[in-house]
Order: sequence, then C-alpha cells, then structure tokens
Amino acid sequence: TAVQLALTQVVGAYAIAVLDRNNPDQIVAARKGSPLVVGIGEDEYFLGSDATPIIEFTNRVTYIGDEEIVTIRRGEALKIRTITNIEKTPRIQKLEMTLSQLEKGGYPHFMLKEIFEQPHTLSDCMRGRVNVEGNNITLAGFIDNREKFLNARRIIITACGTSWHAAQIGMYAIEEYARIPVEVEYSSEFRYRKPVIHKDDIVIAISQSGETADTLAAVELAKNAGAFIFGICNVVGSSIPRNTHSGCYTHVGPEIGVASTKAFTAQVAVLTMLAILIGKEKGTVSREEYLNLIRELNLIPEKVAEILKKSGQIEQYAKTFTYAGNCIYLGRGYNFPVALEGALKLKEISYIHAEGYPAAEMKHGPIALVSHEMPVIVIATQSDTYEKVTSNIQEIKARKGRIISVVTEGDQVVRGLSDFSVEVPETLPCLTPLLSVIPLQLLAYHIAVVKGCDVDQPRNLAKSVTVE
Repeated sequence: TAVQLALTQVVGAYAIAVLDRNNPDQIVAARKGSPLVVGIGEDEYFLGSDATPIIEFTNRVTYIGDEEIVTIRRGEALKIRTITNIEKTPRIQKLEMTLSQLEKGGYPHFMLKEIFEQPHTLSDCMRGRVNVEGNNITLAGFIDNREKFLNARRIIITACGTSWHAAQIGMYAIEEYARIPVEVEYSSEFRYRKPVIHKDDIVIAISQSGETADTLAAVELAKNAGAFIFGICNVVGSSIPRNTHSGCYTHVGPEIGVASTKAFTAQVAVLTMLAILIGKEKGTVSREEYLNLIRELNLIPEKVAEILKKSGQIEQYAKTFTYAGNCIYLGRGYNFPVALEGALKLKEISYIHAEGYPAAEMKHGPIALVSHEMPVIVIATQSDTYEKVTSNIQEIKARKGRIISVVTEGDQVVRGLSDFSVEVPETLPCLTPLLSVIPLQLLAYHIAVVKGCDVDQPRNLAKSVTVE
C-alpha cells in the first residue's frame, strides 16, 4: 500500500524493487516506462530489466506492465496489482531462448558469433512465412489485418538507431512493391513534433528489444490518434508487442552484442516480405515477379554464408585502415541506408568518426573532406545507378581518396578503381542490403579488434535504450 501511494506522486519513468528490513521475505516491484521482468524458478524468483540474464536459472517469466506492482513473497504465488489497486492475473511465458544461445560458442566475441549466425537467423526469420514450395509468403499479422493494409492511406515507420536504417530500406521496398507512401521517423522526434496522423494510417514500430523508450512513446502517441499499430520486434512478450495491435517477431534469438547485426538483417527481411505480400494482394506485383522475389529471398541465407567466408580477407583490409580518424560511407537507392548502417557500426565499436551519405551528395559538400587520409567505403553493387556511383568513385579517386568497395561478383570496373574490394553474390536490388551489409559489419568488427576496443560492450552504450 505504501508503494502504491508513493507511486501516485512519482513523475517520470522507473523500474524499482522495494525491500522492507522488517519483512525480509517480501519484495515489491513496480514499473512505468522502463522494462521489468520476473523470472519464476523452483521456490525462487528473479527480477531484471531483461529476460536474458534470467535464462540461466529459469525459462518461465512474466513481464510487468506499465503502472503495475508485483508483490513477491517467499513460498507464495506472485500477486500483481495496478497503482490504482486493480488486481491482475500474471501471464507466465516460456522463453524460447536457451543458455547455449547466450554463450560465445568458440567465437572471441558475441558480435562475431552473431554476424556468423545470420545465414541461420535469416532462415529462422523466414521459416513458416515462406512456404517450402517457395511460391507463397504468409504473415499472420498481415492476414489478420489485410483490409487495413490494403486501404492504408500512408505508412509511417518509427524506430531508432539501427532499426531506423532497416526502416529506411523498408520504405524503399514498400513504396516500390506496394505503392503506398511511406514516411520514416526517428521515434525521439516523432513523439515531440505534433505529427499529423490519420485513422487510416498504419504506424510500424521497430525495436530489437521491444523496450526502446522513445519508440514506445511514439506507439502510444499514434494509438491515441487512432492509427493501426504494427510492431516488428525480436523479444517475445516485451513492451512493444504488448502495446501494438498486431505485428511480427523476427525470431533471431537473443542478441548480446550491443552493436546490432543479426537483428538488423531480420528486420529488413520482415519489411521486405511485408512489402512483397502487400504488393501481391494489391495487384501491384505480378505473379511472375512475386515468385521471382520469393525464389531470390530463399537464396539469401546461402549467399550470406558465401560472404562470411571472406572474413579473413576483410580482416587484412581492416589492419590497413585502423589509422583512420574519419571515414565516409556511400551508397545509392537501397544501399544508401546500408551506408548509414555501416557508418554507425564503425562509430559504435571502433570509435572512428564515420558518416553515411547518398553517393550523389558527395559533391554538395562532403567531397571537401576527401584526401589520401580519408578512407571512403562505397557500396557499388549492380543496379540502375551503378554507372552514377562509378562516376562518384572517379571523382573521389581524382582527389586521392582511398576506396574500399563492395561490388557484385564479376565486377571489373569498380574493382579497378578501388584500393580494396569485397565481392557479394548477385541478387535483386531490394534484397541487396541483406548481402552488402555483411562486409561492413565484418569491417567494423575487425577494425575495432585491431584497435583493442571492447567490441561487445562499447563505451557509453547500452543494448536496450530504456530512457529518453
């Protein structure tokens, strides 16, 4: 009762556990805005902000909702009440993750393990969604809300960090295949700028952890405006799945490394499947194109595995570029968000300043930075803009810039202009990000290792950003 009364006066977000020295067999815990999970073991309970550290002891958990208070007494069942004293029934879930998923499995870092898991995690993400015959995509979150998607005036995707880059790729795919206008918003800006939201808008919220504070606040804002909310998340039972109308899990297993890798590619895969499916149902994608897209999608895990074999080659390149204080990443079309993501990875774990730009924007300012001391990483896979990107590379070379390129297998032109290059298998433009991002993840990883940085726990960063 004392905790209930006190929390009516508390302002802001919190996740707290309260103990009474005169009653050592009881803990009272509560949350608002910050995550709180209770693990239920044999004659024992665990409190945490995430289920990951609890899995060592139990796979049964219950997630506490906003403004809920859980009372834990030794030898008794959990009791949950709201701040206003309404009793709730605990919803106990069985975690899908296993302890082996939380171990490095022989890799020196979790990040490298998670990069190398991507052929497997992409297959898991598509399993049950792309049928075994390879001629149909099924997303339950879409099927249950088919009319809302087909009649949507606009789609707004809100996310932060790496998830925002995945959202940008999703925007390209949805507009190309579903022909629905899409806006991509930083959750932190969306929640404060009085956005215009209509009842026939769809808001897609993306978060690996499902606990990102700004994205949760954006979801609440959009819900209050009457929009339909669709969540894309990795953690089953976390706050975003509980606060959205429908959605899709990415099913990549726990991601321990702070710098997201496998969660990013799974988010891109889900958004791409959603775009293709909406397009097929709307008739903006022909049957032939639909089957071709699915066929190529099924080949992606195997093509990612091919790229991962080049890790040793990329490690050698990394040794050459550890001197760099700044880097520029360039891409066009679907590869522009990949350039942003590559730059973010380098910043996060190696502490080298890096920026991503659309390749054509170089001449509008950033080209002034180019010199022999400035590495430029260019994603120049085969696409409609290949010749334009080649021209941008020639401009950089003329100013003595050093080029690392990501090119399609068999490319001779860009390879000839580059100081270093990494080949990726050919695929459809909309699926290229799933391949072109892999060398950038490996490059950032190997540079950080050579520099002696803490790859899994980079300074000043947290895995789940549960505060504004």
